[in-house]
Amino acid sequence: MLSPLATGICAGLGTAGAAGLAAGGFAYASLWPSSRIFGTALTAPRRPGEIALTFDDGPNPEWTPRLLDILAKHDVKATFFMLGKFASVHSELVRRVAAEGHLIGDHSWSHPKLSYCPAQRIRDELKRTKDTLEQIVGAKVKFFRPPFGARRPAVFRIARELGLEPVLWNAMTDDWIEPSTEKIAATLSKRVDAMTSRGFAVNIVLHDGNFRVAVGKRGPSVAAAETIMKRYVPTHTFVTLLQWV
Repeated sequence: MLSPLATGICAGLGTAGAAGLAAGGFAYASLWPSSRIFGTALTAPRRPGEIALTFDDGPNPEWTPRLLDILAKHDVKATFFMLGKFASVHSELVRRVAAEGHLIGDHSWSHPKLSYCPAQRIRDELKRTKDTLEQIVGAKVKFFRPPFGARRPAVFRIARELGLEPVLWNAMTDDWIEPSTEKIAATLSKRVDAMTSRGFAVNIVLHDGNFRVAVGKRGPSVAAAETIMKRYVPTHTFVTLLQWV
């Protein structure tokens, strides 16, 4: 239901303009990480000085092991939101992630925009991945991040029915297409400093995988993650999402 003001605006715009306004409103509600119109999700609490490094779209047999070595070198634990279609093929790598003390979350089976999927497809994507990950690691999977951040009320409702806490973020860059490690790290550093100054913890998204191919090139993302660790380990505490619930 539109407010009286919005109704008046739409009437003035005409049918085409109103449709565009509605489409823009849906896009904001379903994709923008700070939007709560379609439901709340774990993002970052008011705990300045804490950073959660999270990685999406893996496991990646080329780059996830390198990332794990870097995390171990800096004694940092991270959260990995994995795709079921890759986890099922690279189960030993999934087990290594868990064995080294990192948190594993559900990122759907095939990375669709769930905001446009029927309810049964949403349930199948989440449950199939959750079941697969739990079989591999022998532990409950408790967190879920929607691919692209795309959601509508049914996405979060179904996730919670499956025992999954939805997660978004407050620090992100286009690391999946940006070839420069320095630019990725600089953008994220600005986000970290801004969130910290505003009194919030920081939930960083980077990508150790590519949802289109199992062995995506993720060198700049992995190198940027190490830059962030080197810069902030002396002044911040790195946590997994378990510390925020």
